[in-house]
Parts: sequence; C-alpha cells; structure tokens
Amino acid sequence: MAGNYVLNMYEKMLKWPFGRQIFSAYSARRAPYFRTINPLITDVRPNHCSVLIKKRKGVQNHIGTVHVIAIANGLEMAMGFMAEASIPKHLRWIPKGMQLDYTAKAGSDITCTADVAPEDWVPGDMQVRVEAKDDQGITVVRGTITLWISEKPAKG
Repeated sequence: MAGNYVLNMYEKMLKWPFGRQIFSAYSARRAPYFRTINPLITDVRPNHCSVLIKKRKGVQNHIGTVHVIAIANGLEMAMGFMAEASIPKHLRWIPKGMQLDYTAKAGSDITCTADVAPEDWVPGDMQVRVEAKDDQGITVVRGTITLWISEKPAKG
C-alpha cells in the first residue's frame, strides 16, 4: 500500500535489528495507555494486525492470569493499527463501541488480532473482528469493535 505511513514505517523498521521492538515501543508512545501492556506488534498488513502481550506482573489480576482489561487494550491497539494500515485515503474512522466475550482464562502470553475484509471499508458502521489467544492457541477473548467510517471532508 504505497504511501501508507504505518505500513511504510513497519516495513522499514523490520529491516533494523530489533525493528519490531523499536516500532512497537515508538507506536505505544503515541497513545501512552498502550505502554501499560508493553506490546509487541508482530504483524501489520492491510486488514490485519497482531499484537503480543507478554504475561508479566504488570498485566496480571489477583488470580495470576492476564487481566481482561489488558487484553482489551491489546485488542484495541491491534484494531487501531490495522485500521491505520488499511483505510482508504478518502475515509476516516473512529471507534464507536466494543463487545467482548471472555471465553477462557488467560494464563500465558496473549496474541491479540484484529481483522476485516477489504470490502468492509465503506461509510457507516464497520465491525472489526478481534480475538485474543493464549500460547496454546485457545481463544480467551473474542468479540467486535465497531468503527464509524465516514468520508473525509473535501479540502477547500
């Protein structure tokens, strides 16, 4: 996707030693609440993003599993980077809501993903499928994030 800032930066930084880590740290600084999960963006491409949350004390709850709010934060980050890497230039997006189902305990590192179909990029409500899986591939959280997609105003 020529001219897409997020994709261009990601692909450029992947060529560097520790490029994923540098891209992830830089990206988390743009929205400081993402730093709380210490994310690693493992894959960004049009209509998809994956974010890894390592299980560590700072994201655990009282029973020693990864707290669902930390997972929701990772899912929101995956959705945001997927959207920025995918949205056609004439459109803009804003989150409108999130619906999540907690399906299992999150007892390991968690991979958060966000996916849409290319044809979903039209004005109106768009449902982004989000899912969080543990190290064994078990889904621990699944749901949707609703985005409001609208035309950018004409420059003039």
